[in-house]
Amino acid sequence: MENHIDFDNKITYSIVSGNTVKSNPSRKLPGWRKRRSVMEKTAAYTERKRWVFLGLPFTFTKYTVREDGITINSGLLKSFENDCYMYKVQDVEHTATLFEKMFGLGTVICYTGDTTHPQLVLEHIKNSKEIKNYILETSEKARIKRRTLNTLDIGTGVMDDMEE
Repeated sequence: MENHIDFDNKITYSIVSGNTVKSNPSRKLPGWRKRRSVMEKTAAYTERKRWVFLGLPFTFTKYTVREDGITINSGLLKSFENDCYMYKVQDVEHTATLFEKMFGLGTVICYTGDTTHPQLVLEHIKNSKEIKNYILETSEKARIKRRTLNTLDIGTGVMDDMEE
């Protein structure tokens, strides 16, 4: 294989077994390839909600789990987008029904300190255990990074015995 680069036109010619292939490295990509958002580029996991039967992704709900947060996009005619920062996730739960297990699916429930959605439910997704573990580890790292502390009010009430 021989390569010849014409520096004036920046076009590379490759000759492989008598066939000449012309490529232009400065050529722009088609528009549909450029439209991926920054959120999707940095996403650790992108999953779709699936039907429990056969695990087919025929719903209009998309879950994106990133290092800094979780995003749920849903809707066909009217779209909804719900975001939650990773440091707000307090606890993560994984459930799988019999049918979900049969088709390799699961449900991840994130208990958060978010005011709009205290429970984020990632329903019927593939790789659910892996995603659950990732959210748990990443949320802990995000809390340490932001130096936040989650405490729970266990409802002890007034402490009368402290006066003595």
